[in-house]
Amino acid sequence: MAAPTITTNRPASASALVPVRRTKIFTLPEMRWAALAVVLFLLGLTAQLAGAPEWIRWVLYLTCYAAGGWEPGLAGLRALREKTLDVDLLMVVAAIGAAAIGQITDGALLIVIFATSGALEALATARTEDSIRGLLDLAPETASRVTADGREETVAAATLEVGDVLVVRPGERIPADASVIGGSSDVDQATITGEPLPVHKTTGDEVFAGTNNGTGMLRLRVDRRAADSVVARIAALVEEASRTKAATQLFIEKIEQRYSVGMVAATVAVFVVPLLLGDSLDRALLRAMTFMIVASPCAVVLATMPPLLAAIANAGRHGVLVKSAVVMEQLGTVTRVAFDKTGTLTRGTPELVEIHTLDPRFDDDELLRLAAAAEDPSEHPLATAIVRAAHARGLRWNAVEEFAAQPGRGVSALVDDRFVSVGAPAALLARHGGAADTAAAAVVDGLQDHGYTAVVVTCERKPVGVLAMTDQVRGESGPAVAATHAATGTAPVLLTGDNRIAAARLAGQVGIGDVHAELLPDGKVEVVRRLQAGGARVAVVGDGINDAPALAAAHVGIAMGGAGADLTLRTADAIIVRDDLATVAAVINLSRRARRIVVANLVIAATCIGALVIWDLVGTLPLPLGVAGHEGSTIIVGLNGLRLLRESAWRRGA
Repeated sequence: MAAPTITTNRPASASALVPVRRTKIFTLPEMRWAALAVVLFLLGLTAQLAGAPEWIRWVLYLTCYAAGGWEPGLAGLRALREKTLDVDLLMVVAAIGAAAIGQITDGALLIVIFATSGALEALATARTEDSIRGLLDLAPETASRVTADGREETVAAATLEVGDVLVVRPGERIPADASVIGGSSDVDQATITGEPLPVHKTTGDEVFAGTNNGTGMLRLRVDRRAADSVVARIAALVEEASRTKAATQLFIEKIEQRYSVGMVAATVAVFVVPLLLGDSLDRALLRAMTFMIVASPCAVVLATMPPLLAAIANAGRHGVLVKSAVVMEQLGTVTRVAFDKTGTLTRGTPELVEIHTLDPRFDDDELLRLAAAAEDPSEHPLATAIVRAAHARGLRWNAVEEFAAQPGRGVSALVDDRFVSVGAPAALLARHGGAADTAAAAVVDGLQDHGYTAVVVTCERKPVGVLAMTDQVRGESGPAVAATHAATGTAPVLLTGDNRIAAARLAGQVGIGDVHAELLPDGKVEVVRRLQAGGARVAVVGDGINDAPALAAAHVGIAMGGAGADLTLRTADAIIVRDDLATVAAVINLSRRARRIVVANLVIAATCIGALVIWDLVGTLPLPLGVAGHEGSTIIVGLNGLRLLRESAWRRGA
């Protein structure tokens, strides 16, 4: 079956924002009909094994036919009106043919396989549409617009025009891509750029729709309409990449069409030619139906699915959710892996890594204690990291007085009757002069040159120390990068929206040489497509909404499941549930083993089918022997594929 094309039936703009309704499995008609077909097949099989009257078995199986076969049969008839023949109709005809010669169990199994496959495709399509709608809901539905006479009015975000002036208060989401024309604040824009820390915004800076304003108030001028915002473009990129993937299935559709036509023509010939040569009607019909059964692709389907499904189950036990057998097969063809930085190779939370004292009165612990005391009431991520580091050293402090926080500048407070400030170097060092400021500035410059975030600590308005902050690198990142390199044979790539210095430092720590930094979501897509144009089959590993377009454009998208955004988890082809990067190389190697077993199974299945077809054409193949040979080959390839369920199969991949 061809992969479905994803369409949302709604514009990529805030005008279409509505609460997201998650598609549940059994709200889809396809899932309900497939489930009913499975239940009826199992009841019929149970009745058959229990020796129930034959009419009961036939009623159950025929009802299974109706439940699972009416939709593909109707679709096949519609295709016939357009002078095309698809494999769905072929399988329904084969099932009816099997029933016509008494092999109704085989026919019911065919119906169940195809009904289940179609239902899973419908579910995947619906879930992807839900995810794209969820992305559009990032932007708020309303905005506070300033009128010509200076009043504020609440308007729909979709109606904003370029040049409109907006007011965004603390804690609100920004309704449009805009420029700051007044005020200042820290803006959390990780959903768009992947940056781990809030970014200070002041006059002249750009902000994006759907990002979260911090503690300051901003006055904005709209730069883009809702339909042209970065968040709307992300949704459009995901949808576009989904359509592109569907186009890759055209070759499979051509094979299906040719096989369907060929099998029907051969079956008709097997029936008609003996009749013309004087054979009896019953004998010719029996030969034709036997041919249709032994030539049916059931053995080929089962030759492919058991190893892939076994590999999926094995990967799931080890924390990797692979969404389909197609994805499991594609993983084995990956030749290059691109890693996101924040939240993927790093944990996405800052940590204190260095303490530089500038005053002999304070050692490292005392400097950190003063900074933690001043930062304790703050909710800023850097403040949390400083307090956490102080607690880890067993430091204690009393409640502070006169605490004050200024967005983009830092905090200040009275700590043990001393006025302590902790904050951005540009804010604190600008007020001072002399040797202490010069020394502090030199330390700050050195830390920033190495990709660290520098935080200055002053006591009584004099710089006394500098703290170096950075994003926490996952302990398994380095070994995982090396294992991925070994699995694919090519060096991995780093894709990040973070600055070049921080990206280069992280890349050096984990062993990545190819770094692409300061990328917006469409920039990541461009890099992926450039790698693909060079012949690489790219897997992208990421966690944020900003990674979703790249995951959709990649040959395989892999999401970090621990803190992954909803759209990213839906867009991804595979999810690392426990955020263990070591599983990336392991699942690629497991997929390659599965692909080798698939090839072996296809050889076995094709050999058996070919032998049985030739026997039926040139000789007289007894129907029981034909069914036994067909089902026997199916059992052999099925058992061969189930070898991938063993624990050793994963260990070999790890």
